[in-house]
Amino acid sequence: MTQNMIEFHQVAKSFDGNKVLKDISFSIEKGKFYTLLGPSGCGKTTILRLIAGFLSADTGDIILNDEKVTDLPPNQRRVNTVFQDYALFPHMNVEDNVAFGLNLKKVPKDEKTRRVREALKMVRLEGYEKRQIHEMSGGQRQRVAIARAIINEPDVLLLDEPLSALDLKLRTEMQYELRALQQRLGITFVFVTHDQEEALAMSDYVFVMSDGRIVQKGTPLDIYDEPINHFVADFVGETNIFDGTMIDDYLVKFCGEELNCVDAGIPKNEAIEVVIRPEDIEIVPIDEAQFVVEVHSQLFRGVHYEINCTDQSGNSWMIHSTKQATVGTQVGISITPPAIHVMRFNESEEEFYHRLERYSKEDDTREEDF
Repeated sequence: MTQNMIEFHQVAKSFDGNKVLKDISFSIEKGKFYTLLGPSGCGKTTILRLIAGFLSADTGDIILNDEKVTDLPPNQRRVNTVFQDYALFPHMNVEDNVAFGLNLKKVPKDEKTRRVREALKMVRLEGYEKRQIHEMSGGQRQRVAIARAIINEPDVLLLDEPLSALDLKLRTEMQYELRALQQRLGITFVFVTHDQEEALAMSDYVFVMSDGRIVQKGTPLDIYDEPINHFVADFVGETNIFDGTMIDDYLVKFCGEELNCVDAGIPKNEAIEVVIRPEDIEIVPIDEAQFVVEVHSQLFRGVHYEINCTDQSGNSWMIHSTKQATVGTQVGISITPPAIHVMRFNESEEEFYHRLERYSKEDDTREEDF
């Protein structure tokens, strides 16, 4: 049986009359890696600060490990935060930075030394106890900040965009290290980022936020393969989005063509949107194509070519393919039914997942046929 570590019940927060969080409710399971993903100003950092106790909710309740903490000060919550700038003390060495919280609690010297060594070992900084902060690299400073947070044995570790200041290679390395650390510790991580790839790579669950609300919750695969609406589809990863019509169960019309799909439970002839990820489009001979497109530009992205095209109706397409195209020529493209994702306008998250669940078994059988 799963246990919730954090619960928000109809929590709202305003600043200067601007409602930043709009009566949101959610739960976070114990021992999982959660990411709050969204653009700047959507409310994700506000949620983090409410969990930590740095802010107070205007209305609603916050539950931490079955205890109502809505009005508790930060020092009475078993939560620690790793900030974007790490907030390390430059005049202290690594050991003193990591031990700072233990010093405040007046932990005995022998126990403090042991716990500092254990924390540094967890973040792979054994032997760095006497190193000065200014002598550390960006990745090492981040690990010092994490060691300082985990040494207090929190129930929850909050991470507020801690990788944003790192270069791309180091950022990727730290993604692996953070994920591995969370799995070793088994504590709940709540991570804030606006980087979609980072969220998909690291998380057990992702909460996609927009304008003070959580618009979709799910696994990274759910969020990427089954976006609930235009915002999620467009924000998370590269995508093609077209206006369309649901002709019947498992049959959709878009860009002037009727194609089989695996969506059902939508009224006939309802206006919908169709999402097709660029990597799900296959370049084929023109006489075998569902659509014929003209290539306008092509960029080599290392593992694939990014090809931008227009079809005969003027619709723009983005294709990711290992096949190279020639700018100015026409190519044929084909899409399998499972690659066509249908979104209804103004469908709630509950309605969306109910529809998916209702038709999932039948969809699985249909996908095996294609």
